[in-house]
Amino acid sequence: MDLRLLDETMAEMGQPGYRADQVFQWLARGATSFEEMSNLPAGLRDELALKLPISTLEPEASAKSVDGTEKALFMTADQRPVEAVLMRYRDGRRSLCLSSQSGCPLTCTFCATGSMNFGRNLTESEILDQALHFRRIEPVNQAVFMGMGEPMMNLDNVLATCERLPEIGVANSHTTISTVGWLPGIERVTTEGPAVRLALSLHAPNDELRSKIMPVNERYPIAEVVGACREWRHTRKRKVFIEYLMLEGVNDSVELAHELADLLLPKNDFKVNLIPYNPSGNEYTGSSRESIRDFRETLIRRGIFATIRLTRGRDIDAACGQLAAKAADDSAVTAG
Repeated sequence: MDLRLLDETMAEMGQPGYRADQVFQWLARGATSFEEMSNLPAGLRDELALKLPISTLEPEASAKSVDGTEKALFMTADQRPVEAVLMRYRDGRRSLCLSSQSGCPLTCTFCATGSMNFGRNLTESEILDQALHFRRIEPVNQAVFMGMGEPMMNLDNVLATCERLPEIGVANSHTTISTVGWLPGIERVTTEGPAVRLALSLHAPNDELRSKIMPVNERYPIAEVVGACREWRHTRKRKVFIEYLMLEGVNDSVELAHELADLLLPKNDFKVNLIPYNPSGNEYTGSSRESIRDFRETLIRRGIFATIRLTRGRDIDAACGQLAAKAADDSAVTAG
């Protein structure tokens, strides 16, 4: 729902301000139409249905994994692709992976989104509509901004979304903003916005290697970014998640595990998530189970808390940007 247009439409119709809040409350509970909004007058419901689409996003494609993971590709009103994912877990967690931009300007070499043309920042309403799409399917209780784009480059709209997610069912304590190390954003969320969680996509323990796979490191080197994360930890009183994508022969050696431990110690302000790589049709392959296990065991022996993330949606191109890239390729073949 375009929340700004909703407010404007209500004002033009001479409706009291609380009517817009009532509409969003219904959407947050999974309403699929204005007709369901029984505390709105029937005439108002009919008029809103004529004037306002229920979502700013148009579903373009979807896929569902054998493990229950569900991915959706949307188009914005100006035909920008946007992806979102719902991950279902046996323990009852229903976790959303949300996009903050269409495409991404930071061109990490292992990421399918990084190979796409950057479109633009998404509005608050376009981010919320990703969550509301899945809320119409079932209740949700966790969210991470780890989809398309760098959330810290669209921070005003991301934080505005975080303020509203609790109404949908996702508490701030269960919301995570993931960044590749966009320093101005990390510094802002240290003191601004709701008390959400912070994740740093690190993927290498030294500047030389990280700059090769993540060009943003040339602008904001590891020492500055990790220092800002430690300040966030000191202020927010929560540990920072370190996301570490395991790339075979690139960043998965035991020697690099020791370097990572050296970087994160002596104060253990971090939790490391080792992520098996979901192939994206580029030069990289995922590390073997043995390499991931050895890497984790090295970190644990050094006193670093480390887990291996459960891989989700591998059979449906669930990695960031893959569904959009595949749809674009299919369109190009059709046009040709």
